Amino acid sequence: MARRDGAEALLMLGNQLCFAVYSTAHAFNRVYKPLLDRLGLTYPQYLVMLALWERDGVPIKDIGERLFLDSGTLTPLLKRLETAHLIKRTRSREDERQVLVALTSQGQALKEKARGVPPAILAASGCSIGELTALKKNLIALRDQLNAAVGE
Repeated sequence: MARRDGAEALLMLGNQLCFAVYSTAHAFNRVYKPLLDRLGLTYPQYLVMLALWERDGVPIKDIGERLFLDSGTLTPLLKRLETAHLIKRTRSREDERQVLVALTSQGQALKEKARGVPPAILAASGCSIGELTALKKNLIALRDQLNAAVGE
């Protein structure tokens, strides 16, 4: 078998950090799916609910910024959550251009059912909390550096 030189190795799929992140994201989604199916949520909807459980009654713009989602992606997610009676959208009294998103009582109640998701993910990972915390810290630093490199 021919030995691969350094330039060729740069383009090998297995050597790509982005592919490791991408394939890990897919693995996470496969673990999350049955857990979130029990809640009646997709993964992006779960992220919206996490943001609202942390801080309720916020402008759509704030949710988009926290989740790195544009309004074209976020609006359909919010419509589905509203149809499921988990959130309500209302115009701000102070600024009619702003739409506020708030949890309904059903959306607040779903938080209790969701409490089992993080421990299940921890168990599936086979890692300690410390290992996952360090990994998360490194990934956030990498994300922030990449965003800075493209001017975001």
